[in-house]
Amino acid sequence: MSLSTIQYQVIWNRLIAVVEEQAQTLIRTAFGTSTREAGDLSAGVFLPDGRMIAQAVTGTPGHVNSMAESVKHFLRQFPLSDMAPGDVFLTNDPWKGTGHLYDITMVTPVFHRGQSVALFASTLHVVDIGGLGPGPDGHQIYHEGLFLPILRFIQAGRLDNTVLRIIKANVREPEQVEGDILALVACNEVGGRRLTAMLDEFSLSDLLAVGEHILTHSRQAMLAAVRRWPAGRWQSEMWIDGYDAPILLRAALTLSEQGIEIDFDGTSPFVAKGINVVKAYTDAYSSFGVRCLIGSEVPNNAGSLEVITVKAPEGSILNAPYPAAVTSRHIVGQMLPDVIFGCLRQAKPNAVPAEGASCLWNIQLSGGHVLPGFDAGSFLRQPRFSITSFSTGGTGARPGIDGLSTTSFPSGVRNVSVEILESISPVVFWRKEYRPDSGGAGQFRGGLGQVIELSHGGGAPMALGAAWDRIAFPARGAEGGRNGAGGRVSLGSGQPLSGKGQQIIPPGERLVVETPGGGGLGEPSTRDRAAVRQDIDNQLVTPDAARTLYGYTVQD
Repeated sequence: MSLSTIQYQVIWNRLIAVVEEQAQTLIRTAFGTSTREAGDLSAGVFLPDGRMIAQAVTGTPGHVNSMAESVKHFLRQFPLSDMAPGDVFLTNDPWKGTGHLYDITMVTPVFHRGQSVALFASTLHVVDIGGLGPGPDGHQIYHEGLFLPILRFIQAGRLDNTVLRIIKANVREPEQVEGDILALVACNEVGGRRLTAMLDEFSLSDLLAVGEHILTHSRQAMLAAVRRWPAGRWQSEMWIDGYDAPILLRAALTLSEQGIEIDFDGTSPFVAKGINVVKAYTDAYSSFGVRCLIGSEVPNNAGSLEVITVKAPEGSILNAPYPAAVTSRHIVGQMLPDVIFGCLRQAKPNAVPAEGASCLWNIQLSGGHVLPGFDAGSFLRQPRFSITSFSTGGTGARPGIDGLSTTSFPSGVRNVSVEILESISPVVFWRKEYRPDSGGAGQFRGGLGQVIELSHGGGAPMALGAAWDRIAFPARGAEGGRNGAGGRVSLGSGQPLSGKGQQIIPPGERLVVETPGGGGLGEPSTRDRAAVRQDIDNQLVTPDAARTLYGYTVQD
């Protein structure tokens, strides 16, 4: 059947609606707050050869762009000839999934009139996967939890209860994890039903012609976007905190008629802690960094992603080999857009944002388990819990506008409300407010971080899985803008805590987390006086900082 341009556009919009309903089904049915509140997930539809043709608007770059590669691994393990209607496959293999064991990826083949027509894939972040617990303390993947290779989870509509029992026996929150896994099954099934209904409606036997049309036009549109930028090669580097020692991220970016190449040669080697990044996750956030500035209007699929080539030396922290520890890979991976921006700023000055907090500042807490120095009687009385409070700092200032305060970039996940977290755990939040003066000064100010203060409502100890950065090396300003404030973590008594690793919040103590601010853009002296005054009135900038950084006094 020959389709017109208008028909292709209608079908494309329908595909987006299909995968968005897939994602919303996942949100509505998932048990964990990471998915249903924060939106830490991805959903997409793929051609039978594993090429992604459409992704849901809802989701994170780290998941969806990694998943664009992971479906091909599923097909290598289980070719289409080995798949049948009602089959469902899953994995949390970091090197064949989306980067760490906490992310479970599920793939479901779709059949129409007796032939395979597509694959639906989805990913979410579970609250626990066993092992040492959240945080970068592990030295190898074996320490970090239950490793599920690519396996058949449902065969011809029949669930493998053995696999599910093994998973539940190895995690601290079995009901939540089971609910999340079954939500993945449900969302892929909904996607498949909507797709076959669409094929019937448009009298299509398969997706091949439509898919090739989408991918070809997406690739051409992305190349056209690249060619609107000057050709050349630029280098950038950025230091981040690391675990025991600072980490250097170094990139060379080349723009040409053929596309974009990013080479991370010279980046620090992988380390014996769980902050390493697998190559697929490096690809994911590198390509996202490019797409924020080049071709942001082009659909994100295998066609447009083909234009971007990413190289990272094997054995570097951005291409960590098995069995490296990778639980907190976001600490490093989510910094990559800032490194990419550092290259592109040289190609187009005054058109690129300053650096931001970038990596998430999630507060990962658990209790009711056996903790160092625990009291047996208290342990038996306290309820078990594991929660993740999605939190973040400020983004870098943008050309012509201030940075966003307490906004997750580049991950795009939402903060989880304190009311939700307090309803599912004994944690009490005493304070959650903007952190004054944390945004870097500039003509356009960096976004602010936040101050979060919390404790165990019953006065019991808690385990904190810290996985944070931008403490020793804050977000840098650009074009004369000042750096954002570095992050800080301490007890309510004032005792400083480490930004990485599992630590104990003693009984009766409070945890105080101060997230980083984004860098400023442009000289502070050129900031509009009314904007400075408004910041003072809104208590985003103190009068002392206004006077010191902007040369502004309240009398002005």
